[in-house]
Amino acid sequence: MSGFRSVSNTSTIFWPISNRRSTRRKTPLCATGGDVTQGPIAFPGRFPTTRLRRNRRSPWARALVSENTLTAGDLIWPVFVLEGDGVREPVDSMPGVCRLSVDQLVEAAREARDLGIPAIALFPNTPQDHKSADGAEATNPNNLVCRGIAAIKAKVEGLGVMVDVALDPYTTHGHDGVMDGEEILNDETLDVLIRQALVQAQAGCDIISPSDMMDGRIGAIRHTLDDNGFANVSIMAYSSKYASGFYGPFRDAVGSSGNLVGDKQTYQMDPANSHEALREVAFDLDEGADMVMVKPGMPYLDIARRVKDSFGVPTFAYQVSGEYAMIEGACRNGWLDRDKVWPEAMMCFKRAGCDGVLTYAAVEIAKRLKA
Repeated sequence: MSGFRSVSNTSTIFWPISNRRSTRRKTPLCATGGDVTQGPIAFPGRFPTTRLRRNRRSPWARALVSENTLTAGDLIWPVFVLEGDGVREPVDSMPGVCRLSVDQLVEAAREARDLGIPAIALFPNTPQDHKSADGAEATNPNNLVCRGIAAIKAKVEGLGVMVDVALDPYTTHGHDGVMDGEEILNDETLDVLIRQALVQAQAGCDIISPSDMMDGRIGAIRHTLDDNGFANVSIMAYSSKYASGFYGPFRDAVGSSGNLVGDKQTYQMDPANSHEALREVAFDLDEGADMVMVKPGMPYLDIARRVKDSFGVPTFAYQVSGEYAMIEGACRNGWLDRDKVWPEAMMCFKRAGCDGVLTYAAVEIAKRLKA
């Protein structure tokens, strides 16, 4: 197959730490019943000499003993881009979220940077007449997302730009790869993905984010970037991307829901599986991923924790459109307190080991943190 180099079968696989045989001597259990070799375990103490509420009595005390903190620097803001000028088009299934034309995108990016958000992620709403069975528009250096990248990099300094590599916004069938009948062709799709990643890098993208879930795509993209002078462009792999029902509003936002034929279970992960997620991460790291992602977010916090504990690499989670719609919809109906639940939701990601979170509420959260 032309277009990319395969990763060598003799390469060293980055296996999870938890899969390696421990050489530590077995030690006695501590008073709480845990093995002290597995990390710090606190002795419980006894009441009344030990009163755990003492550390909760005041805001300053709680701040001193807090195990995690949340800042705007922990957030990445996903934004939908559409054609036009001066356009802000609401996404009906995502209250408070709009599709933005490129000129409006630049203003939004500037606001995000000024709030301390380090990066923005772009997702195109590709016009139907630009879609095709092979997703050729993905490799057009003047496509919507490439123009969005270039505009931000030209006018907004100090903000990272992240873009997905996948074909679903560009295909008439709504799938992430090239199809033959009902089959998604893995290796043929890689030839398109590497060209898509290359035009994104040429436009100025800082982080390439393959979300397609084709086998071998990280290595193929890494080699292509390196061979074309883009060795410093990072890859954040959607390593543990599940075939989830929480993606519905996103597909509305990018205009692919009406195109989708069937489902994506033959390439996205089974929600029942946990060990498989670690295998996916291991292969992506071995192929050159700089960062890894778990998607969706809150329903898969156990996966985020396993990934972080097993590999110790930069780990991100995507609070996807369905998660956002549930929380924001409940807030707008008065069922939840927005001031409380958004920071709490983000802190849950941090507690689970995530280094950062992609969330559509990034700007709102950053404003509240700054207030």
